[in-house]
Amino acid sequence: MSEKIAIIDFGSQYTNLIARRIRELKTQALIFSPKTPMKKLAGAKGIILSGSPWSVTEQNAPIPDKDIFELGVPILGICYGLQLIGKIFGANVLNSTKREYGDSEFYPASDPLFKGVPQKISVWMSHGDKLTGIPPDFQIIGKTPNSEFAGIKKENIYGLQFHPEVTHTPEGKKILENFLYSICKVKGDWTPSSFLENARNKIKSKYKDKG
Repeated sequence: MSEKIAIIDFGSQYTNLIARRIRELKTQALIFSPKTPMKKLAGAKGIILSGSPWSVTEQNAPIPDKDIFELGVPILGICYGLQLIGKIFGANVLNSTKREYGDSEFYPASDPLFKGVPQKISVWMSHGDKLTGIPPDFQIIGKTPNSEFAGIKKENIYGLQFHPEVTHTPEGKKILENFLYSICKVKGDWTPSSFLENARNKIKSKYKDKG
Protein backbone atom coordinates (compact mmCIF):
# COMPACT_ATOMS: atom_id res chain seq x y z
CA MET A 1 0.00 0.00 0.00
CA SER A 2 1.33 3.43 -0.93
CA GLU A 3 2.31 5.89 1.77
CA LYS A 4 0.09 8.92 2.08
CA ILE A 5 0.26 12.54 3.11
CA ALA A 6 -2.97 13.93 4.57
CA ILE A 7 -3.85 17.50 3.58
CA ILE A 8 -6.42 19.24 5.76
CA ASP A 9 -8.26 21.77 3.63
CA PHE A 10 -9.38 24.99 5.31
CA GLY A 11 -10.73 26.46 2.08
CA SER A 12 -7.52 27.62 0.43
CA GLN A 13 -7.51 28.27 -3.30
CA TYR A 14 -4.19 26.42 -3.35
CA THR A 15 -5.18 23.15 -1.63
CA ASN A 16 -5.39 21.14 -4.84
CA LEU A 17 -2.07 22.63 -5.89
CA ILE A 18 -0.49 21.36 -2.66
CA ALA A 19 -1.81 17.88 -3.49
CA ARG A 20 -0.46 18.14 -7.01
CA ARG A 21 3.03 19.08 -5.78
CA ILE A 22 3.05 16.15 -3.35
CA ARG A 23 2.01 13.74 -6.11
CA GLU A 24 4.69 15.17 -8.41
CA LEU A 25 7.12 14.15 -5.70
CA LYS A 26 5.88 10.54 -5.99
CA THR A 27 3.81 10.47 -2.83
CA GLN A 28 0.08 9.92 -2.48
CA ALA A 29 -1.80 13.02 -1.29
CA LEU A 30 -5.32 12.82 0.13
CA ILE A 31 -7.44 15.87 1.02
CA PHE A 32 -9.57 15.90 4.17
CA SER A 33 -12.07 18.22 5.83
CA PRO A 34 -11.11 20.02 9.06
CA LYS A 35 -13.90 18.01 10.72
CA THR A 36 -12.15 14.72 9.96
CA PRO A 37 -11.51 12.86 13.25
CA MET A 38 -7.95 12.09 14.16
CA LYS A 39 -8.43 8.33 13.86
CA LYS A 40 -9.13 8.66 10.11
CA LEU A 41 -5.76 10.34 9.64
CA ALA A 42 -3.87 7.60 11.44
CA GLY A 43 -1.44 5.90 9.10
CA ALA A 44 -0.48 9.07 7.24
CA LYS A 45 3.26 9.68 7.00
CA GLY A 46 2.66 13.39 7.49
CA ILE A 47 -0.03 16.05 7.66
CA ILE A 48 -0.22 19.41 5.89
CA LEU A 49 -2.50 22.18 7.13
CA SER A 50 -3.54 24.36 4.20
CA GLY A 51 -4.07 28.09 3.94
CA SER A 52 -7.52 29.62 4.27
CA PRO A 53 -9.58 32.73 3.52
CA TRP A 54 -10.55 32.65 7.21
CA SER A 55 -8.76 34.44 10.03
CA VAL A 56 -7.88 32.32 13.06
CA THR A 57 -9.13 35.24 15.16
CA GLU A 58 -12.70 34.73 13.89
CA GLN A 59 -15.08 32.89 16.19
CA ASN A 60 -16.18 30.33 13.59
CA ALA A 61 -12.78 29.81 11.98
CA PRO A 62 -12.25 26.14 11.05
CA ILE A 63 -9.94 24.13 13.27
CA PRO A 64 -8.80 20.51 13.00
CA ASP A 65 -9.13 17.76 15.58
CA LYS A 66 -6.41 18.87 18.00
CA ASP A 67 -5.58 15.23 18.65
CA ILE A 68 -3.74 15.17 15.31
CA PHE A 69 -0.81 16.67 17.17
CA GLU A 70 -0.73 13.52 19.30
CA LEU A 71 -0.26 11.22 16.30
CA GLY A 72 3.48 11.79 16.37
CA VAL A 73 3.76 12.33 12.60
CA PRO A 74 5.34 15.43 11.05
CA ILE A 75 2.97 18.34 10.50
CA LEU A 76 3.48 21.32 8.18
CA GLY A 77 1.23 24.36 8.53
CA ILE A 78 1.10 26.72 5.55
CA CYS A 79 -0.04 30.35 6.04
CA TYR A 80 -3.33 29.88 7.96
CA GLY A 81 -1.85 26.55 9.04
CA LEU A 82 1.07 28.38 10.68
CA GLN A 83 -1.26 30.79 12.47
CA LEU A 84 -3.45 27.91 13.58
CA ILE A 85 -0.47 26.06 15.05
CA GLY A 86 0.56 29.26 16.78
CA LYS A 87 -2.87 29.80 18.30
CA ILE A 88 -3.37 26.16 19.38
CA PHE A 89 0.01 26.11 21.14
CA GLY A 90 -0.43 29.44 22.91
CA ALA A 91 0.94 32.24 20.72
CA ASN A 92 -0.84 35.52 20.00
CA VAL A 93 -2.10 36.10 16.46
CA LEU A 94 -2.64 39.66 15.26
CA ASN A 95 -5.40 40.46 12.77
CA SER A 96 -3.58 42.99 10.61
CA THR A 97 -5.38 45.94 9.04
CA LYS A 98 -3.25 45.51 5.92
CA ARG A 99 -3.06 42.22 4.03
CA GLU A 100 0.38 41.10 2.86
CA TYR A 101 0.03 39.87 -0.69
CA GLY A 102 2.79 39.23 -3.19
CA ASP A 103 6.51 38.59 -3.31
CA SER A 104 8.70 38.78 -0.23
CA GLU A 105 12.17 37.70 0.83
CA PHE A 106 12.54 34.80 3.25
CA TYR A 107 15.67 34.06 5.24
CA PRO A 108 15.71 30.41 6.33
CA ALA A 109 17.64 29.08 9.31
CA SER A 110 19.67 25.88 9.18
CA ASP A 111 17.11 23.07 9.31
CA PRO A 112 16.36 19.83 7.41
CA LEU A 113 13.29 21.57 5.95
CA PHE A 114 15.59 23.96 4.07
CA LYS A 115 18.33 21.55 3.04
CA GLY A 116 19.81 22.73 -0.26
CA VAL A 117 17.89 26.02 -0.14
CA PRO A 118 19.80 29.37 -0.48
CA GLN A 119 20.16 31.69 2.51
CA LYS A 120 17.72 34.15 0.93
CA ILE A 121 14.78 33.10 -1.26
CA SER A 122 11.82 34.74 -2.95
CA VAL A 123 8.47 33.59 -1.52
CA TRP A 124 4.77 34.26 -2.10
CA MET A 125 2.70 35.75 0.70
CA SER A 126 -1.09 35.89 0.96
CA HIS A 127 -2.28 36.58 4.50
CA GLY A 128 -3.89 39.12 6.79
CA ASP A 129 -2.90 37.68 10.17
CA LYS A 130 0.54 37.19 11.63
CA LEU A 131 2.11 35.87 14.80
CA THR A 132 3.25 38.43 17.36
CA GLY A 133 5.39 35.81 19.04
CA ILE A 134 6.04 32.09 19.01
CA PRO A 135 4.44 29.45 21.23
CA PRO A 136 6.36 28.02 24.20
CA ASP A 137 9.06 25.49 23.23
CA PHE A 138 8.94 26.51 19.55
CA GLN A 139 11.90 28.03 17.74
CA ILE A 140 12.17 30.49 14.86
CA ILE A 141 13.46 28.91 11.65
CA GLY A 142 12.86 31.75 9.21
CA LYS A 143 11.97 35.40 8.89
CA THR A 144 10.92 37.99 6.30
CA PRO A 145 11.27 41.80 6.34
CA ASN A 146 7.67 41.95 7.59
CA SER A 147 7.74 39.08 10.09
CA GLU A 148 10.40 37.64 12.33
CA PHE A 149 8.16 34.59 12.88
CA ALA A 150 7.66 33.51 9.25
CA GLY A 151 8.99 30.03 9.99
CA ILE A 152 8.54 28.16 13.28
CA LYS A 153 9.22 24.67 14.55
CA LYS A 154 8.79 22.39 17.53
CA GLU A 155 10.29 18.93 17.04
CA ASN A 156 8.49 17.68 13.89
CA ILE A 157 5.77 20.36 13.84
CA TYR A 158 6.53 23.09 11.31
CA GLY A 159 4.84 26.31 10.24
CA LEU A 160 5.53 28.54 7.23
CA GLN A 161 3.91 31.93 6.64
CA PHE A 162 4.45 31.73 2.86
CA HIS A 163 3.09 29.36 0.21
CA PRO A 164 5.74 26.84 -0.93
CA GLU A 165 3.29 25.18 -3.35
CA VAL A 166 3.03 28.08 -5.82
CA THR A 167 5.44 28.82 -8.67
CA HIS A 168 6.03 32.30 -7.22
CA THR A 169 8.08 30.50 -4.54
CA PRO A 170 10.82 29.05 -6.78
CA GLU A 171 12.40 26.98 -3.98
CA GLY A 172 9.01 25.84 -2.70
CA LYS A 173 9.03 22.43 -4.33
CA LYS A 174 12.45 21.75 -2.82
CA ILE A 175 11.07 22.67 0.61
CA LEU A 176 8.14 20.28 0.13
CA GLU A 177 10.54 17.60 -1.07
CA ASN A 178 12.57 18.06 2.12
CA PHE A 179 9.42 17.81 4.22
CA LEU A 180 8.48 14.55 2.52
CA TYR A 181 11.84 12.82 2.27
CA SER A 182 13.94 14.26 5.10
CA ILE A 183 11.23 14.76 7.73
CA CYS A 184 8.33 12.40 6.88
CA LYS A 185 10.79 9.79 5.54
CA VAL A 186 8.61 8.74 2.61
CA LYS A 187 9.91 6.27 0.05
CA GLY A 188 8.48 8.04 -2.99
CA ASP A 189 6.95 4.92 -4.53
CA TRP A 190 3.55 6.35 -5.50
CA THR A 191 2.47 6.75 -9.13
CA PRO A 192 -0.94 7.41 -10.74
CA SER A 193 -0.87 3.88 -12.15
CA SER A 194 -0.24 2.35 -8.70
CA PHE A 195 -3.22 4.32 -7.38
CA LEU A 196 -5.46 2.90 -10.12
CA GLU A 197 -4.16 -0.62 -9.50
CA ASN A 198 -4.90 -0.34 -5.77
CA ALA A 199 -8.40 0.97 -6.54
CA ARG A 200 -9.08 -1.97 -8.90
CA ASN A 201 -7.86 -4.46 -6.31
CA LYS A 202 -10.14 -2.98 -3.66
CA ILE A 203 -13.13 -3.24 -5.99
CA LYS A 204 -12.29 -6.84 -6.89
CA SER A 205 -11.89 -7.75 -3.22
CA LYS A 206 -15.20 -6.13 -2.34
CA TYR A 207 -17.20 -7.98 -4.97
CA LYS A 208 -15.28 -11.27 -5.33
CA ASP A 209 -17.88 -13.22 -3.34
CA LYS A 210 -20.88 -11.73 -5.11
CA GLY A 211 -22.31 -13.43 -8.16
